Amino acid sequence: MPSNEHRPTERVLDILELLSTNANGMTLSELSRALDAPKSSIMPLVHTMTARKFIYMQKESSKYFIGVAAYSVGASYASHQNALQFIQSEMKMITSTINETCQLGIQNRNQILYIAKEDSTEPLRLISYVGKQLPLYCSALGRAILAEKTDEEVRQLYPNGLISFTEHTITDWSMLFEELERTRIRRYALEKEETAPMVNCVGVSLKNKGISSAALSVSVPTFRFSDTKLEEIVHMLMDAKCRIEAYFNNNDADLVS
Repeated sequence: MPSNEHRPTERVLDILELLSTNANGMTLSELSRALDAPKSSIMPLVHTMTARKFIYMQKESSKYFIGVAAYSVGASYASHQNALQFIQSEMKMITSTINETCQLGIQNRNQILYIAKEDSTEPLRLISYVGKQLPLYCSALGRAILAEKTDEEVRQLYPNGLISFTEHTITDWSMLFEELERTRIRRYALEKEETAPMVNCVGVSLKNKGISSAALSVSVPTFRFSDTKLEEIVHMLMDAKCRIEAYFNNNDADLVS
C-alpha cells in the first residue's frame, strides 16, 4: 500500500517493530533485507537509536535488540492506561474461571498486536507474548476486527495476497469472506489451528464510538476444545465485551488514542 508517512520516521518505527518481534535480535544486514533498504540509509538511524538507548548491539553477534529507552516508553504508556487496567481485570476473571489463556490485541496496520495476556495454569497452553504480531486475517482477534470492514477494505490491507502459517490457514479470498460473514452473524470470530498447530482461538471485537480497533480472545488447545467449552468461552467474552464497551463510553477512554 502507498504510504503518506514521513519516510525516515517510518523506518525508525519499522526498526523498532522488527526488533520487538525478533527475540533473537537482528544484524544490520538482516534489518536491511527486512526493510528492503540499503544498509547505508539505515545505518545513521541505527546509530542514533543506539546512542539514545532505544536499541543496543550485542558485540559478540553484531545483532541489535530492543533497548531500555524503548522499554521505558512502553512502560509509561501502560502505566497511564486506565482502560487497559480495566480490561486486564476482565481478562483475569475470564482466565480464573475457565483456566484458558486470554489475550488482548489492537490493530496495527494489517496486523494484530498483542498488548496484554493472562496465562492459564494448565501445563499445555498457547505460547505467545505481549508484542507479538500476526496478520489480522488468520487470527480470531484480527477476524473479529475485520468483520467490521467491507470485503474491499480487507483486500486493500493485503495487496500481495494471503500467506499460510499452517495447513489450515485460509488463504483463499472467497473462503475468508465467507468466514468473516459467519463471524458477523454469530458475533464472534473463530480460528482453528490457522496460526499454530493444535491451537484454537475465539475472539470478539471491542468497539469504541462505533469503531472496532481492539479485540479480546481466548485460546484453547485442540484436545480441550469442545462445544461446551466454546459455549462457555463465548458467554464470558460477550459479558466482558459489554462491560468493557460500557467503560469506554462512560469514561471517554480508549486503547489506541
